[in-house]
Amino acid sequence: MTSTGAYDFVVVSNRLPVDHVVDSDGIAGWARSPGGLVTALEPVLQANDGAWVGWVGQADVQYEPFDNDGVHIVPVPLSEYEVENYYEGFSNDTLWPLYHDVISAPGYHREWWDSYVLANERFATAAADIAADNAVVWVQDYQLQLVPKMLRRLRPDLTIGFFNHIPFPPYGIYSQLPWRTQIIEGLLGADVIGFQRVADSSNFLRAVRRLTGFVTRAPIVEVLGRPVIAKHFPISIDSQSFEAIARRPEVQQRAKEIREGLGNPKTVMLGVDRLDYTKGIGHRLKAFGELLADGSLKVEDVTLVQVANPSRERVAAYMQLRDEIELTVGRINGDFGTISHQAISYHHHGYPREEMVALYLAADVMLVTALRDGMNLVAKEYVAARFDNEGVLILSEFTGAWDELKRSLRVNPHDIDGMKAAIMQAIAMPKVERNSRMKTLRKRVLENDVQKWSTEFLAVLVAQGRKGRD
Repeated sequence: MTSTGAYDFVVVSNRLPVDHVVDSDGIAGWARSPGGLVTALEPVLQANDGAWVGWVGQADVQYEPFDNDGVHIVPVPLSEYEVENYYEGFSNDTLWPLYHDVISAPGYHREWWDSYVLANERFATAAADIAADNAVVWVQDYQLQLVPKMLRRLRPDLTIGFFNHIPFPPYGIYSQLPWRTQIIEGLLGADVIGFQRVADSSNFLRAVRRLTGFVTRAPIVEVLGRPVIAKHFPISIDSQSFEAIARRPEVQQRAKEIREGLGNPKTVMLGVDRLDYTKGIGHRLKAFGELLADGSLKVEDVTLVQVANPSRERVAAYMQLRDEIELTVGRINGDFGTISHQAISYHHHGYPREEMVALYLAADVMLVTALRDGMNLVAKEYVAARFDNEGVLILSEFTGAWDELKRSLRVNPHDIDGMKAAIMQAIAMPKVERNSRMKTLRKRVLENDVQKWSTEFLAVLVAQGRKGRD
C-alpha cells in the first residue's frame, strides 16, 4: 500500500481527543476532552502537521474528518454490536481484568475476539490511509494491540510506536488468554513498545520468549532481523497546570468552603477513583469503618470524601461493584453518622478539574489504595496541587506511581490492619515530616511531567525508526 496521506505524525487511540457536544441552544460542536494524554500529545501534533484517529464514543454514528485546534481529527465509526463486543466485551471484560491480575474473572468469548480483530483492522486502515510516507504513528493502549502488526503489513515504511497504559501481567496469568500469541505478534509490529513499569516490560519479554521463540536481550527483541525495543516509560501529568490552578485564590477559597461544608472536621481524607474493581475502594472503606468501630477515629473528627467516577456502567461486574460500594457507604454512615456529621461524603459523578484541585487542597490525607494500577495519575495530581507542601499521600505498592513516589506512606491494600495503621500514622504525622515528604514527592512529579514522558518516548521511537531505514 502506498501513501496517499499527508500527515507526518499520527496518534491512534480508542477515543478521540474531542467529544461531540450540544450546547444549551441546541448547537452541536466539539469540545476538547480532559486528560493527560491529550495535553501531552496535542503540542506535538500541532507542531508536526499531525492527525488523531479514534472513536467518538457514540455507537452507530459517522462523522467526516475535520480539523480542530490545529489537529486533523479522523473519527472511526463503531456499531452498537462492536461497542458491545470489541469495547465492552473483549477490551473491558477480557483484557482489562486479565491484565489487572484477574481481580475479576475475565470472559473468553470467540465473538468478542472476532469483533476485536475487525475493530483493530478499521483503526489500522484509517491510520494507514492518512499517514504520509515514512510518518511516525503512535498507537495507544490495550484496545488496539493488533494495530501495530496490521499497520506494518499495510505500510512497512512507517515508524510505529505503541504504549500500554495498563499493567502487563505475569506469564502465568497472561497465558490464560486463548489469543495470547496473536496479541504478542500484534504488539511486535511496533518499533518501540512502551510500558509503565520495569515489571511490565519484563513480563512482556518473558511472554515473547515463551510464545514466539524470538531472542530477547532486554530491552531488545529480534523480530526476523528487525530490532524492537520494549521498555518502561512511566507516564505522568501536566504538573505545572495543576499547581497553577491550585495557586488561584478562588480555588483556595473553594477548598475552605469544602471543609466548611463537611463541618470543619480536624481531618479530611479523600479518595478519587473511577468506580472500578481494581481501585480497592471497598478495602479502604473497610479499613475506615473498622477505625470508627474500634474507636480509633471519631466521626466528628474525620470525614472521608469518596469521589467515584461512573465507569463502564453496562458491564455486569461494574454494576455489581456500584451496588456493593453504595451499600457499604450507607451502612457506615448509618452506623456512625450523627445529625451534624456523616462519616463518608460519597459522590458518584465526576468534577471539573478546578473542583478536583480544590478537593486536593482541602484533603489532609489522600488515599490511593488500588489493587493493581498501571500508574495512577490521581496520586501525582494530588502531589502537584500541594504547592503548600502539606498533605499526606497513602499509596498502594501495586501502582506504577509507587516506583516514583517512595516518600508516600506505602500500603498493601489487602492488609486491612496495615492500611488502618497507615491512616493513623498519616493523621498524626508532625508538620515537619509532612512538609519534608511532600517536598520530595513534588520535586519528582514536577521534574517528570507528561511532556517529558512524550518527548522521551518519541525520541527513542524516531531514533529506532531511523535505524530501521538505514
